[in-house]
Amino acid sequence: MDCLTNPFRGTGLAHPALDDMPWPAADPAPTLALLTRCPRHTVTPMVQAAALAKAAGVAEVWFKDERTRMGLGSFKALGAANVIAHDGVAGRAQGRTYVAASAGNHGLSVAAGAAAFGARARIFLAETVPEGFADRLRAEGAEVVRAGATYEESMAAAETSVRDGGAVLLSDSSWRGYARIPHLLMEGYLALMDEAAAQIGAPPTHVFLQAGVGGLAAAGAAFVRREWGDGPVICIVEPAAALALAGSIAAGAPTTSTGPVSIMGRLDCKEPSLIALKGLARDADHFLTITEDEAQAATDRVAAAGLPSTPSGAAGLAGLLCAGPHAGTLGLDGTSRVLAILTEQAEA
Repeated sequence: MDCLTNPFRGTGLAHPALDDMPWPAADPAPTLALLTRCPRHTVTPMVQAAALAKAAGVAEVWFKDERTRMGLGSFKALGAANVIAHDGVAGRAQGRTYVAASAGNHGLSVAAGAAAFGARARIFLAETVPEGFADRLRAEGAEVVRAGATYEESMAAAETSVRDGGAVLLSDSSWRGYARIPHLLMEGYLALMDEAAAQIGAPPTHVFLQAGVGGLAAAGAAFVRREWGDGPVICIVEPAAALALAGSIAAGAPTTSTGPVSIMGRLDCKEPSLIALKGLARDADHFLTITEDEAQAATDRVAAAGLPSTPSGAAGLAGLLCAGPHAGTLGLDGTSRVLAILTEQAEA
């Protein structure tokens, strides 16, 4: 594991690419109001993991268990569906087609949200995505289009397909000129953080958040600062093969990283969401990068504790479990009280 202490903490990163980007939302109220209308919504559990706390050398480990969220198996159920719900309330969703590329759970959220509000979903998948996942999308009512050998190629196909103006691109990342939709999507994740704050009681001393493009991490960090101020130490965990955020922080500018394919497939994102980068440069304390072996070992340990997930889903906990050599830098000790998120169910 490598550890980068954020030099922009508290002030943010000044860069022209970020000037027009909004800050991540921190108030969960708009999303919570919409969730009262969702028949699939139930609060997910908070779990205290004594065995993981002992392994990490801390007093307590609490994690928000998102494996059952809305029956879709991941926290992402709160994201794209939140965008479509806002459109539905405004009378814009009925009959609209939402287009997305997906390597996993984002597509399910688009499909479920579209079905709930009388819209259509068209999800582009790379040829490498298992057919079993395509079947899950179809079961939610989505049209599945195979395009390209990689996620990046399927994303390019999705973008091309909406250029005639007949559909809406619903991405979980943001870039210059594309911010409104991903900002609303990230706002949806505040619901799980609001639940976590109510469930954990006393504030945590540390929060470990895994990141791909950074949407969940930035939303979570913004909420932590709003709810608990500067007290908790926020640690962002990424694959060493995909330094979208840590690489950008180190460079002082948004960067595209290079690296091999990671077993942390949901986090294998080489370029950051600009909204997320803007927020995390201000709110996060440290950026941790974990190797493939560290991710797998931690996933196995979490599964042995009766909590099966994936290397992506358990990456935040992996950051904690591998943090020993950096404990002094992170301020971790036998009194620390840690919050993390188990973001997705194990793959069948």
